[in-house]
Amino acid sequence: MKVRSHDCANGEPQVVKITVYEYFTKHCGIELTDSACLPCLDVGNTKQPIYLPIELCTLVPLQRYAKALFPTLRASLVASSRQNPQDRKRTVIDAVRNYRCDDDSLLSASGVSIERQMMQVDSRVLETPTLRVGNKEDVFPRNGRWNFNYKTLFKTTCIDRWAVVNFSAPCYTDKIFHDLISCGRRMGIQIESPRTPIWEDPKSRGDKPLDRVENMFEMLNRAKLLKDTQFILCVLPEKKSDIYGPWKKKCLCDFGIVTQCIYPSTINDRYLTNVLLKINSKLGGINSLLAIEDSMKIPLIKDTPTMILGMGVSLGFPGRSDIPSVAAVVGSLYWPHISRYRASVRAQSPKEEMIDALYNPLANGKDDGMMR
Repeated sequence: MKVRSHDCANGEPQVVKITVYEYFTKHCGIELTDSACLPCLDVGNTKQPIYLPIELCTLVPLQRYAKALFPTLRASLVASSRQNPQDRKRTVIDAVRNYRCDDDSLLSASGVSIERQMMQVDSRVLETPTLRVGNKEDVFPRNGRWNFNYKTLFKTTCIDRWAVVNFSAPCYTDKIFHDLISCGRRMGIQIESPRTPIWEDPKSRGDKPLDRVENMFEMLNRAKLLKDTQFILCVLPEKKSDIYGPWKKKCLCDFGIVTQCIYPSTINDRYLTNVLLKINSKLGGINSLLAIEDSMKIPLIKDTPTMILGMGVSLGFPGRSDIPSVAAVVGSLYWPHISRYRASVRAQSPKEEMIDALYNPLANGKDDGMMR
């Protein structure tokens, strides 16, 4: 706080340190009673923060929040707004009935009437595609779901060089390894025992997520586990851990190492099966194909070498203009199969919806585009 003192010869204000409590009680004459154990609200900016006690603030209702939500809040919002078709239909019909459109004089004068029931249209239900897994066995999905219990995968990988890192203190990794290896072998994945697990130094658990990841990679490097490793299994301390993002970026972008994260408190056979499906795909395996694809009976595609493309752009978070858009392109490169894809991902200008790097000619005449 800048305070003018009579002792200063040049009359310049003197900067003194003062607590928020002292400022409001001594200089504003406001007695604070409920803020002792609560954080302050910062209503300023990074260069000049302005701290206000919460008990002096009132939240104006019905304000639209245009910035990015925290992951947990975003998940909660999606869950609360999700409706099944029957509930959505009931909501619409009730709204039309409660509005009493027939009594609306403007609609009547305009010759507009609204049916109380939804319009019915003719439709057809497509036949559920049959899936082909290992040993030429067929799987028949029901209601859009299928599982791999007691099934072998179509094409499996052999995992003999893998490492484990553990950010979770209360975790029995030996049992996780044993159950993972047993479940994998039932699915046709040959998994050898992992290299020596690396446990996080307990002193690092209070550090920032990025620092914890850096410390873990130093330990991996000292143990010589970063060379010739197929993938790293990462045990997280909690389900929505802040370590996840920095860990994935470090593994994939900096070292090009495939990684799989797990959360130990939810581990059972079903959980491990889903984890192994991800690991097998990431290491080049094929979990399942369409039966019609394996039999080479897909019309048009079976006769002509064909690539199926998918393209999309993610525009980042709302309220943030400094985050680049991310463009992704996938293509099926294993004709006559159409269930395996290669991907290319590029960052581009913020809020840019068109992909600007599909074709990117270089000075030497070569093409560095995403399609190539």
